[in-house]
This record gives sequence, C-alpha cells and structure tokens, in this order.
Amino acid sequence: MVEGYRVDVDLRNESTGKKIREAELGKYPYMLIVGEKEASQGAVAVRKRKEGDLGVMRQEDFMAHLKQEINDLLA
Repeated sequence: MVEGYRVDVDLRNESTGKKIREAELGKYPYMLIVGEKEASQGAVAVRKRKEGDLGVMRQEDFMAHLKQEINDLLA
C-alpha cells in the first residue's frame, strides 16, 4: 500500500513493452514506469489503460492527479 492505494511492482527481467502489455491485459488502471532517468528526477512515466502515455510527472503531481480523479468519480 502506498498512501492507501494498492500497488504491484514488476521487477521481472522482461522488456518494458512486455510488462506494459501484460499490465494492460491485467486491467491495471495506471502503470508507472521508473527508469534511471525518472528516478534521478523524482518522477514517473505514467500510462493509463485505454488512454496510453500521459507523459512524465513528478511523483507529487501524479498523486494529486490520482486524488483529483477519485474525487471527480465520487462527486
């Protein structure tokens, strides 16, 4: 759990493309990709199921985006 959200981490030695395909088939709503570049910037590359790449965001910005999306759904 990260800030109350269920999180799965895929550390397998597979290609990023394969991991993304499997996550989409698994119907994960968001995928956060963290490579060396993102880790050094304190950022995450964000993909949303059915929408694709949302770009690179600071971790704080992604959490704010996620909280806003949940609030919009509950309103």
